[in-house]
Amino acid sequence: MEVLWMVPPLLLIPLLMWTSSTFVFYFKKCFYVAWMMCLALLAIPLCILKSGGRDVENMRIIRSLVRHVKYFLGLRFEVSGWEHLQTEGPYVIISNHQSSLDVLGLMEILPDRCTMIAKKELVYAGTVGLVCWLGGIVFINRKKTSDAKSVMADAAKTMMDDQIRLWVFPEGTRNQRGDLLPFKKGAFHLAVQAQVPVIPVVFSSYSNFYLRKQKQFNSGIIRLKILPKIDTKGMTSDDITSLSDKSFNVMRSAFLNISDSVTQSNGPTRH
Repeated sequence: MEVLWMVPPLLLIPLLMWTSSTFVFYFKKCFYVAWMMCLALLAIPLCILKSGGRDVENMRIIRSLVRHVKYFLGLRFEVSGWEHLQTEGPYVIISNHQSSLDVLGLMEILPDRCTMIAKKELVYAGTVGLVCWLGGIVFINRKKTSDAKSVMADAAKTMMDDQIRLWVFPEGTRNQRGDLLPFKKGAFHLAVQAQVPVIPVVFSSYSNFYLRKQKQFNSGIIRLKILPKIDTKGMTSDDITSLSDKSFNVMRSAFLNISDSVTQSNGPTRH
């Protein structure tokens, strides 16, 4: 008899999924967070068994576990410019940052021996924080500039010593305003200090399927465009601003272009 009491609520979920966009928004958000935490719980022992602890090679495990999540959320990625990631040795990947969904796109194209730079608060996010630490993610305190610069200097040395790649979000915060925010200089200091290329990656706008304020989370296509590398050989700290401006301009142009084209292919889903 107790089982029968569960039937009406379970039947109610498909009805709400069909009739309420707000319910769909919260259902997908909660599912995404909960499922990522479960995947992290699975990844933790696998990472420890594989590498014995913190190691960038653990990102292979994390990548393989996360790649299927997009299907549950009704998302599809269209990637162009794969050839630009076929670059030997260390480099810095920079991309725009719209929401936590960026992680799915990141895992879609993440090269081997590549990890991220992330805000320090992420390390306290339960199982997700622990698996991020095991994956070699570099945590920075965004509120203390001196700490952030010190971490970046250490990261540049680690890149060269261990031959790794780093993914950075130069906007510094999530942004869904339909354009790019001005770039912070940390990623470019990192690239110039290590004398490694910068590879820009652009996510198309999520605004045609994901609107946080309006509580909408539909199915949709995300276009990922990998742009040609920008070499930093011979650059010094005097070139940081021009490097940042060049990266911003090529990424903004690509963002506006692919966002306009994807809007025409993503039809709104009625709930």
